[in-house]
Amino acid sequence: MKLSIIIVNYNVKYFLEQCLHSVQNASIGLESEVFVVDNDSVDGSVKMVREKFPDVFLIENKENKGFSSANNQAIRKSRGEYILLLNPDTIVEDDTLRKVVDFMDEHPDAGGLGVKMLDGKGKFLPESKRGLPYPSVAFFKVFGFSSLFPKSRLFSTYHLGYLDKDKTHVVDVLAGAFMLLRKKVLNEIGLLDEDFFMYGEDIDLSYRISQAGYKNYYFPGTRIIHYKGESTKKGSLNYVFVFYNAMIVFANKHFSKENARAFSMMINFAIYFRAFISIMTRFFARIIIPIADTVLILLGILVIKDYWERHFIYPDGGHYPFTFMYVAVPMYLSIWLLCIYLSGGYDKPIRLRKIIQGMTAGTIIILVLYSLQNKEYHFSRALIILGAIWGTLIMLAVRYMLHFSNINGYRLNYEKNKRFVIIGEKEEAERVSELLQQTGMNPAFTGLVSFRHHRSNANGFIGHMGQIKEIITIHKINEIIFCAKDIPAQVIIDMMSNLKDEQVDYKIAPPESLSIIGSNSINTSGDLYVIDINSIIKRANRRNKRMLDFLVSLTLLIFYPIFLFLVKKPIGLFRNIFSVLFAWKSWVGFSPHTELEMHRLPEIKQGVLNPLDAFKHKHMPEEAIARLDLLYARDYKLTNDLNIVIKGYRNLGRQ
Repeated sequence: MKLSIIIVNYNVKYFLEQCLHSVQNASIGLESEVFVVDNDSVDGSVKMVREKFPDVFLIENKENKGFSSANNQAIRKSRGEYILLLNPDTIVEDDTLRKVVDFMDEHPDAGGLGVKMLDGKGKFLPESKRGLPYPSVAFFKVFGFSSLFPKSRLFSTYHLGYLDKDKTHVVDVLAGAFMLLRKKVLNEIGLLDEDFFMYGEDIDLSYRISQAGYKNYYFPGTRIIHYKGESTKKGSLNYVFVFYNAMIVFANKHFSKENARAFSMMINFAIYFRAFISIMTRFFARIIIPIADTVLILLGILVIKDYWERHFIYPDGGHYPFTFMYVAVPMYLSIWLLCIYLSGGYDKPIRLRKIIQGMTAGTIIILVLYSLQNKEYHFSRALIILGAIWGTLIMLAVRYMLHFSNINGYRLNYEKNKRFVIIGEKEEAERVSELLQQTGMNPAFTGLVSFRHHRSNANGFIGHMGQIKEIITIHKINEIIFCAKDIPAQVIIDMMSNLKDEQVDYKIAPPESLSIIGSNSINTSGDLYVIDINSIIKRANRRNKRMLDFLVSLTLLIFYPIFLFLVKKPIGLFRNIFSVLFAWKSWVGFSPHTELEMHRLPEIKQGVLNPLDAFKHKHMPEEAIARLDLLYARDYKLTNDLNIVIKGYRNLGRQ
């Protein structure tokens, strides 16, 4: 056996499917075996592998054993002369495996090998080649010097930025996303160190390969796509702690006590520094727009008030009472902003209609409350209406400014008006086009582009792949979808690299799959277009569901003396009220009979009731209950929750 390929998976089913398709194509003519080690995924990964890739050796863990331990499980069972550790969020070229095996055969001094990695937009990933994290290297990386001076031999040692990315080099560290290892060397130096749960194990193994007298090679003769960030969210606080603590484990293992102590102190400082920066950045990112809205609306109301009182209310002199500006206006602002938030006006991408809806609802609430007040608090309905008009206009203007400034995260919601081209043969391109429609994208334009150059404006094609730059310009294309069934991975990667300056996004549609996969940058968690959209996990729906839970709990608490005689378990109802109030439970969740893995249901809080409680006849087959939960998740509406609570009120005390 020449090659054993090992992929450790954790809840990235769609990416794993695409990865396995590319590995399958690249393994043709090569004596190889493929292992998938699943670390207790709940997204249906195991079922997918069994059904679509029956030749894969599947190791199904009942807990998350971590990256090192999971890889070691497969390495011990492997028979290959070479071992390839491969991330599930990667795509290899059709000749990648042959090329890297040939390189290792020709270089007996090679203990390990890494390749050129590109992100989901075809841009080079600097971590394709790395240096060891000595204290000075780590210092320059942690505090940003390596980013400021990416080509410097002094400052850019972490990513070896001074080395030509298109030439073969001996490097210190191989990336764990694609790590080809000589089995003989592993038998000599040992397997992955399981003290590293996640991150750092690639650095440790690379270091031990060098210490044993072998070389680690960076080989740019082939490329892979790495949707960096899919398996783990790189921007999260958890990532900061896990990654930098892995560096401490490495230092304690390989550095002298003095160096390890100094390194640990610096890294610990870096952890809390980065955590502080991360928290503050997220905090300001969330509040900066509401604060700007508040200030701008307030300034507008001040101008309107001064004009209104001078010309209409107090033309002979005088001012609105103190309570108007210091009590009434803050209340108006609070109601407006709260209504905008609840309507989804602060969600991303920005939706202008949500802002208008929120302001309209807030204005109606303010006018109703205004009418209920004593006459001494009737300052001016006109100011409320004028303030609402000003607030709406200024907020829309700010959103348009942010949109046209191309500030990341503040683009207007043109997602459903994107213009697509799908590249492939007619049958597969039409299948992907239909899939795109079923995902609910409702594209403004979808054009089919032939992979074959001799086909142009025929059979429904708008052109061929050789004309893609002209097609992008003429049809104002936002996104290109490649049909992996028809187009070799090498051609896809070539095109992504050649078009990286065209300001378009890319997706890849695996054959016979119900998903279209892509990633807009190395910092995003990637984009998925899938048919079975779990709308219950959308931010607006989660927020609305939580609001309904809160209101229902307050209602039940106020009228508890009545419900005491209506529910089956009144003590249980009392417990459930507070469990839901403190967000430990929800009034409605999934049926406990449903197999989560089988139907890929999203994770939500445990429910007191479930969709089955809306029916009189509760004895349904397991399959029917599962379908009911799936429909509840996919087509979530607040009225559904309310209907279930009303019909199942007698079971509100259920534990």
